[in-house]
Amino acid sequence: MQDPRIDQLAQQLVRFSTSLKRGEKVLIDVAEVPDEIGISLMREARKKGAIPFLRVNHAKLNREMLMGATDAQYEAIAAHQMAEMQDMDAYIALRGSQNITELSDVPAKKMATAMQHLSPVMDHRVKETKWCVLRWPTPSMAQQAGMSTEAFEQFYFDVCLLDYKAMLTPARALKRLMEKTDVVQIVNPGTDITFSIKDIPAVECCGHYNIPDGEVFTAPVKDSVNGVITHNAPTIYQGIAFDNIRLEFQHGKIVKAEAGSKTKELNKILDSDEGARYVGEFALGFHPVIKEPMRDILFDEKIAGSFHFTPGQAYEEADNGNRSQVHWDMVSIQRKDWGGGEIYFDGKLVRKDGQFLPKSLQKLNF
Repeated sequence: MQDPRIDQLAQQLVRFSTSLKRGEKVLIDVAEVPDEIGISLMREARKKGAIPFLRVNHAKLNREMLMGATDAQYEAIAAHQMAEMQDMDAYIALRGSQNITELSDVPAKKMATAMQHLSPVMDHRVKETKWCVLRWPTPSMAQQAGMSTEAFEQFYFDVCLLDYKAMLTPARALKRLMEKTDVVQIVNPGTDITFSIKDIPAVECCGHYNIPDGEVFTAPVKDSVNGVITHNAPTIYQGIAFDNIRLEFQHGKIVKAEAGSKTKELNKILDSDEGARYVGEFALGFHPVIKEPMRDILFDEKIAGSFHFTPGQAYEEADNGNRSQVHWDMVSIQRKDWGGGEIYFDGKLVRKDGQFLPKSLQKLNF
């Protein structure tokens, strides 16, 4: 018997997140997820008169491709994928994973080769299509979250089927406040950093790009970041797990980066290109159901009472001019149970210990 939550999720993705219309082409990109969700998405798209296309991926197969990556190979792959993406109006991706570190032993040069060629495809998808990307609950993810499989599955659907429309009004108030702000200061244990967001647009994210969702993002003026930041949430990037990343900034550039025993790996990633040592995104997260990190960025960047700072590529919607093949959302949690913290906009305290203080924003509190 079909789990009714699967159909509910498909309806949300088709009707709200991507708002598919008659005649639109949508690429459904699935990786290690049950056939039922792919089927439900295709049927829901057809109900709206849209035309579904299907791509199926598997992490172990992708790893083998990356292990032998060459410029010629990935130049051709990117050309095929770009042609496909340019023919699409929308993109929905569901990604399961039996092993989040499946790509951890892919040589950095091989990964960089693939990313160099595939990044323009992702840029086109982000800029030119309606899109939504989400994970799928697996026992591996439940283990990451420290939960039973059944409990995590319920958590997943509670998170993904949230009434995102209800977030829109206070999120837009936060967007307006950020767009009026020049100087941001963030203070918490191991962190004292200042930067400008003057004249950089802000974007509210309430179920249209990622599921789960719940953030407003902008970007720092590229050369304005100064100070030190220590990220207390664990993270994973290119299949490698990192903890307690500490970054020092001077005039926007990361001049020192540490991550304990993974410091060498961290700096290799930050040396991928010139833009990787500059920041392309600053965001505040406020999903009320997501409280703890699980090394899955689509969940972790939305944690209630968190912010993230992103070395690498800026999004077009909040473009500060930074360009990189890297886009690494690094998360810090400022709730009291994580040590607390404060965020100031132009010298005014707007969030303390993860709670927004302005009345117009308080509906975003957990």
